[in-house]
Amino acid sequence: MAQFDDPQFRSVLWRGLGLTIELLVTACLLVIFGVNQLLSSALVAGLIGDQSWLGSLFNIGGILFTIVLSVWLMVPVASAIITLFLDEVAQAVEEQYYPHLPKQTAAKLQGQILVSINFLGLLILANIGTLILSLILPFLAPFVFWATNGYLMGQEYFQMAAMRRLPRAQAHALFQNHQGSIWIAGTLMAIPLTMPLVGLFIPILGAATFTHQFERLRALPSD
Repeated sequence: MAQFDDPQFRSVLWRGLGLTIELLVTACLLVIFGVNQLLSSALVAGLIGDQSWLGSLFNIGGILFTIVLSVWLMVPVASAIITLFLDEVAQAVEEQYYPHLPKQTAAKLQGQILVSINFLGLLILANIGTLILSLILPFLAPFVFWATNGYLMGQEYFQMAAMRRLPRAQAHALFQNHQGSIWIAGTLMAIPLTMPLVGLFIPILGAATFTHQFERLRALPSD
């Protein structure tokens, strides 16, 4: 957050924020459109009849549903954002805090996209499981959500930051050696993702955070 005065960092932040909002709105509208189509289908009309009040009720409920849905959608949206903006965020962080590092001449975009796609599928499956568990044990839902996504997002963000400077196998090995502290950092990132408005800033700030964490951890003496 101290880097907000950096024009390069702010440029990435505002572009990432705008894209995050666009992705969230698009995803929510697609879901609401699908539910509206289902309610207006002949099958549903045959089951409940032509109830005019249902449309009004759904329009009101749709707003609340969109707000709740956006909390769940922030996790896969954050996963998509990091793939697009990680290199720019990391470069801005390195230029200000790690000027001794050699210039990154070519981003390993293919490897980053592959990691992101793999984790996106895993995040969706994990959050479906979390959603089912929340229906059974609702009082545990927030903690399970934070812990699960904290681990998965910490692993994704850290490995993608590490893969800018290390081969994929070494990046994964570094994660394995420090997964406890990375899990904590990921959880501290997952918690504000569930907060309205605040969560919009988290993908870019998370990319900067894990760039710092990678540089700190790889500087530690190996066992």
